[in-house]
Amino acid sequence: MLVAMLSLQSGSRTIPRETVQRFQKKVFSFYQQNKRELPWRNTTDPYKILVSELMLQQTQVSRVISYYERWIARWPTISDLASASRAEVLKAWMGLGYNTRAVYLHKAAQKIVAEYDGDVLTAMKQYQEIPGVGRYTAQAVQIFSRNTDLVTVDTNIRRIFIAEFHLSEELSMRELWGYAEQCLPLGRSREWHNALMDYGALHQTAKKTGIRSVSQQSEFEGSDRQRRAAVLRLLLSGPASFDTIHRALGGERMKIRKILGKMVDEDLLVLQNKRYQVKE
Repeated sequence: MLVAMLSLQSGSRTIPRETVQRFQKKVFSFYQQNKRELPWRNTTDPYKILVSELMLQQTQVSRVISYYERWIARWPTISDLASASRAEVLKAWMGLGYNTRAVYLHKAAQKIVAEYDGDVLTAMKQYQEIPGVGRYTAQAVQIFSRNTDLVTVDTNIRRIFIAEFHLSEELSMRELWGYAEQCLPLGRSREWHNALMDYGALHQTAKKTGIRSVSQQSEFEGSDRQRRAAVLRLLLSGPASFDTIHRALGGERMKIRKILGKMVDEDLLVLQNKRYQVKE
């Protein structure tokens, strides 16, 4: 089995070839017996994969499936999404959480259509210019759409490498990407990353390994995230004044003002004539 010979990120020690091959065999064997059937694995359309990647950030796969299927049925192409209103996009996203992801996805679609003629892959190669897209997402889209010999490291993959190679949890992402590069089987990047995702989600789990995520999700109940969701639900029905919003949410007035101000800064809302509304 071929192993990628790529430039390693600084600080990553070299893994013996035999160790890499044993690791690859273990992961692929697990995948063949336990692979999940997921709708975004049935496409090589870069736009659809971009949608799935943004939806999957900090959200369980089981929750994403129905949202993804409805989204693609409604906006099957990136041009369709770019033409939608912000309110329509947010309504479709409601309940999935972290609603700024919907704004980023909508902005990304508009930019890709306007400046890249709808070419998602070209845009991913210049991901620094695309709202809400980082290195992980940009390379994941290329991997899953074109089987490109690239690596990407998410929470699951990070946990796998730490557990399998007995690495420190304090290891930098730069170093982890270096280990990932050493273990990539050339020509099988799509299959390899799907296998890693399932191996981490079903076998080398956080509960089993005790390895902490880099970012821990806070409790939703009583949080600002819950209040933000309540604000969006209210305003998706129409504009409202601060007093109307405060009566609906309750709590400290200053806290509600701060939440609304942040949502305006994030392009979720606008304030016009003393009434808040979802940005078009």
